[in-house]
Amino acid sequence: MATAYDQFILFGDSITQESGTQERGFGFARALQNAYIRRLDIVNRGLSGYNTDQAVKVLPTIIPSPEQARIRFLMIFFGANDASLPEAQDNQHVPIPRYKENLAKIITHPAVVAHKPRIVLVAPPPVNEYLIWIGDKAKGYDKPSRTAIGTKSYADAACELGKELGIPVLNLWSAFMSKTGWSIGEPVPGSLDIAQNSILVDLMHDGLHLNPTGYYILYDELIKLIAEQWPDQLPDDLPYVLPRWNEPSEWASFESS
Repeated sequence: MATAYDQFILFGDSITQESGTQERGFGFARALQNAYIRRLDIVNRGLSGYNTDQAVKVLPTIIPSPEQARIRFLMIFFGANDASLPEAQDNQHVPIPRYKENLAKIITHPAVVAHKPRIVLVAPPPVNEYLIWIGDKAKGYDKPSRTAIGTKSYADAACELGKELGIPVLNLWSAFMSKTGWSIGEPVPGSLDIAQNSILVDLMHDGLHLNPTGYYILYDELIKLIAEQWPDQLPDDLPYVLPRWNEPSEWASFESS
């Protein structure tokens, strides 16, 4: 009797890719895997450096057919690279209208729709220009490749798209900002125009990629969103796919080999 685990796919850029490491401490993907162990397969499809133009192109190779595996959850987490400035030397920039269009293409792609997955759209987190500038200078750039206010625009765009399509949005930008004490109308933390924010230093080790504290916020916010949107899909409410070793009644459907 073959048994397949449904998948929880994490589709994103380097922030998603690096969520599988434990070198710095808490790892988002590892924690999610532990939470759903024996219930769902957590599949990390984080692709460092990718923007949404590239994500759309590779999507058909990321998504299995329903005959190969069933996708129960799809987390889509792009924007950090799209938000790179148009003139930045990394050439990762994608204008906001096309960024939203690309996210919509992913969400409505036939390969995705075939699974009818529960989709979570993640709005990109803030950036800390102070730390980004250190890394960009080392690369020979003449100014920071991303700005705090620019990244906010991409987070806002992701939230707008989620509302338009009726897709739940995990607003990581707002979740991080709530830790800084920022209020609407104030200068955006992370900008070189104001003093460096110590909270953002704690959350992102290079001004862009997350520290364990940042990944923990992502994990906590995801579990909260699942509890709100699909409470029956919380880890503790899902049954094991394979029977427990010491429960005879659960083995009734398995024939002796």
